[in-house]
Amino acid sequence: MTSTEADRLLDEPDALRLLRRGELELEGRLVDASNTTLRAFVTLDGVTRRCVYKPVRGERPLWDFPDGTLAGREVSAYLVSSWMAERDAGFGLIPPTILRDGPLGPGACQLWIDEPEEAEQVVGFIPAWELPPGWFRIASAEDDDGERYALAHADDERLARLAVLDAVLNNADRKGGHVLLGPSGRIFGVDHGICFHQEEKLRTVLWGWAGKRLPAWALAVLEELRTGLRGDLGESLDEHLTGAEVNATRRRVARLIARRTFPDPPEGWPAVPWPPI
Repeated sequence: MTSTEADRLLDEPDALRLLRRGELELEGRLVDASNTTLRAFVTLDGVTRRCVYKPVRGERPLWDFPDGTLAGREVSAYLVSSWMAERDAGFGLIPPTILRDGPLGPGACQLWIDEPEEAEQVVGFIPAWELPPGWFRIASAEDDDGERYALAHADDERLARLAVLDAVLNNADRKGGHVLLGPSGRIFGVDHGICFHQEEKLRTVLWGWAGKRLPAWALAVLEELRTGLRGDLGESLDEHLTGAEVNATRRRVARLIARRTFPDPPEGWPAVPWPPI
């Protein structure tokens, strides 16, 4: 596989076909992940790409997510993002993801996103005196030498769309490292194994718009999403989530529409994941 091939993002139908029908060859394990996360090559009809394979058998049980699988939540997050992207292309924020059998049994399989070597920074720890104009400061920190840093993110519509999607998904783990810059400046969110809880568990580094009014583009797609969750999309989510979780997703969307604002940080629950990046 040449670097040019690796850099070219497949069209979504081609990517899904590759992930579903391609032959998986394990390359190695991502050791920083808390659950078994493997990088693999997937090949079909002479086309090869990297992917992330997360087998269900490698999941660590979570006390607050006792029902279903993390792999099922990964797939559900993609289904919501993809459904929204059919109405507004800017919501194509999660790489193609499917549930399939693999060398270690069933698991989530997601297209790997290669970030450019000189990818722009849109979220992270910035020296406090170098915070770019217009960026949102989320938290402050110091290193071992007493140097001050800001956990911050850009005022960027691509990130605002991701914040809207996370509010829908009830994402409990939007770390800065889960925001990737892909080809042509596209932003992708990854690692959605702990989403969709029926209780409010939103934890994110993208709080810059908290309490601000939702843009018209957000309200338009949320209105359509409300309809979809009562129909075909809701039926698709039923295959991977509990009924209570699907119903909670419907309520979250209705609440976003009624309030017309980005959510505020939760009370009684940490607002920022740890570690933040």
